[in-house]
Amino acid sequence: MAKKIRIGIVGFGNLGRGVKRALERNPDMELTCIFTRRPEQVKKEVEDVRVLPIDGCLLVDVAILCGGSKVDIPLHGPAFIRWSNTVDSFDTHAEILNYFQKMDFLAKKFNRVAIISAGWDPGIFSLERVLGEAFLPVSKQYTFWGKGVSQGHSDAARKVKGVLDARQYTLPIKEAIEQVRRGLTPDFAKGEMHERVVYVVPEEGADLKRIEEEIKTMPNYYADYRAKVIFISEQEMERDHSAFPHKGLVLTSGETGNDNRQILEYKCQLTSNPEFTASVLVACARATCRMRERLYKGAFTLLDFPLGLLSPDSGNDLKRRMI
Repeated sequence: MAKKIRIGIVGFGNLGRGVKRALERNPDMELTCIFTRRPEQVKKEVEDVRVLPIDGCLLVDVAILCGGSKVDIPLHGPAFIRWSNTVDSFDTHAEILNYFQKMDFLAKKFNRVAIISAGWDPGIFSLERVLGEAFLPVSKQYTFWGKGVSQGHSDAARKVKGVLDARQYTLPIKEAIEQVRRGLTPDFAKGEMHERVVYVVPEEGADLKRIEEEIKTMPNYYADYRAKVIFISEQEMERDHSAFPHKGLVLTSGETGNDNRQILEYKCQLTSNPEFTASVLVACARATCRMRERLYKGAFTLLDFPLGLLSPDSGNDLKRRMI
């Protein structure tokens, strides 16, 4: 029997719990340990897995980084790549290239593989955009998210001083989607494609006006959108916003030949955003080990390595069944 891939989960929030569930469905992997800022609390929740503090050290094949993109992953990526291959879902789009270059330098220095920005966007949607543009070079592309909960934007709102909890819903503007589906190719501003609604549980006595202003003006997250901040109680958050659904579309509208309009559409509809993202990260963990076996080193996105490495099946099996 082949040796199982040893996985360490870094951060044990909704995404970390999703990774644990995903590993249970992948028999070629095993959860070795969980690294967390809340070791004593997590030990009570997960009794059958070793739990270590976030700065602990234990040999694993792949560390799956499950913290937020605003603060956690930029710290955890460089720290864990020193002694483990890593996978993450870093999704601050404006900072991805800088983060990639930093992780590429460190991964090559320590002979590791780091797969970054893996998930459905960035990640799967990134692939769809590349395919659409390659197949239809005379085209425009549009990405619509929602209606659904954004983990990254929710985490960013939670980092604002005075916020106990936050949940951000991305709402696509339906009229914009229909314009593209009709074959039109308008030039949208970001605020013409989406709205953002943030439900916030404030600390007692917090300055609500300041919290609202900090969220609405946050660069890379809210500043370019019509954002609405709604303050609610902890009980309302638990009752009305405990699920994490999401949806998304990538549309490429282009022309071929004699002005023939071609429209490509890729859609995902997720009951649990963190559990689906976790499943993508687990597949990428498998790919990192196969890449190291082939002497790859450095940082990679889903655009940068053969997709067959994500599957537990061999290349010949995939050709037989999928092509």
